[in-house]
Parts: sequence; C-alpha cells; structure tokens
Amino acid sequence: MINKFSKKVVMTVLIMNIVFTAFVLAIYWHVGSEPTTLIVSWFAFTTGELWALASIKNEETRRGGTNDHKQV
Repeated sequence: MINKFSKKVVMTVLIMNIVFTAFVLAIYWHVGSEPTTLIVSWFAFTTGELWALASIKNEETRRGGTNDHKQV
C-alpha cells in the first residue's frame, strides 16, 4: 500500500515542480527578475517531502518490508 502511495506522492511533487518552474519562467519573462527566495523555499519544501518519504521507505525496508508499529 505504501508503494502505491509513495509513487503518487513522487509523481505529484514532480508535476508540481514542473508547473512551478513554468510559472517562475513566466514571472521572470514578464517582470525581468526572479523570485529567488520563493524558488529556494519551494525546492527546499519539495526536497524535504521527498526526503521524508524516502526515509519512511528506507525504514520499512530495514524492518523487513512491514509498516506495522506493533512491538514484538
């Protein structure tokens, strides 16, 4: 189940990054300056989300492929 969810999250982040880049290019073309702080913040956010997802997946793999939080 986490595999399907993680693939959806990765695809969503990828599409959001492409759309964001298109908007930033349009803003740059119209205004003539780039919103540097916004760009850094956006990619820090999306990178953090993907990093957290990778950490969850890595922990699941390390525990043997299960996402149960039961103590044995």
